[in-house]
Amino acid sequence: MDSASDPSPRQVALLMTRPKAAAARFVAELPASLRAKLQLINAPLMQVQGLEAEVSCADYGGVIFTSANGVAAVTAAGEIPAYCVGQRTTQAAQAAGWQAQCCGANGAELVAQLIKMRPASPLLHLHGRHTRGDIAPRLSAAGLPCRGQVVYEQQLLPLGDAARQQIGAQSDIIVPLFSPRTARHFASLGLDTANLSLIAISQAVAAELQGLKCKGLQVSKKPDAASMAEMVRDAAVRLTRLEGGDSAQ
Repeated sequence: MDSASDPSPRQVALLMTRPKAAAARFVAELPASLRAKLQLINAPLMQVQGLEAEVSCADYGGVIFTSANGVAAVTAAGEIPAYCVGQRTTQAAQAAGWQAQCCGANGAELVAQLIKMRPASPLLHLHGRHTRGDIAPRLSAAGLPCRGQVVYEQQLLPLGDAARQQIGAQSDIIVPLFSPRTARHFASLGLDTANLSLIAISQAVAAELQGLKCKGLQVSKKPDAASMAEMVRDAAVRLTRLEGGDSAQ
């Protein structure tokens, strides 16, 4: 087959809108062979800042963490169980000294699991300023008294001119998006989205992107980083004609 009928693979970019540390962790989950062929564009649209909030667990039977950011915002671990969403949050809580266990991949699964478990209560949900799922009210309504406490801020960031220029210069860009609030902010930026392949971690995230005229919008099979990494890999294979090879672990 001659070169005219077998064009060389096109360069594809990966646009990361997560905070820098979270973006680095995600990119590290991609196979090295794939990372070498993707142009990385870091354009954080959110920053997380812990609050100097005093957290007392003395009157609670357990705490709830729905994000590793909540774990990081607490200066000292308590001696009560920590019920977590997702493996990474669970691992972060265990590393911080909590008696942590994973209770589902999202807030709905955690609520269902805790209702089934009927752990000692009241419970304390340590979360960010912006949260979804009404975890404390739903647990309280089910007979498990729960209070929420804000322990960190999630501040939206503008998209800088340099990042806009980088995005505008690419023919194909893969954009994984991990929260409805970030997706809503991304959709409001006024970007030319025709060359973007969007990957949403959940249907709630995808709903915020429905109005964009993009190359494609897919929803992750599971709401976790490993599944998102697989979706990024599949999109890159599709766009660049890379050989299969390593799978994202």
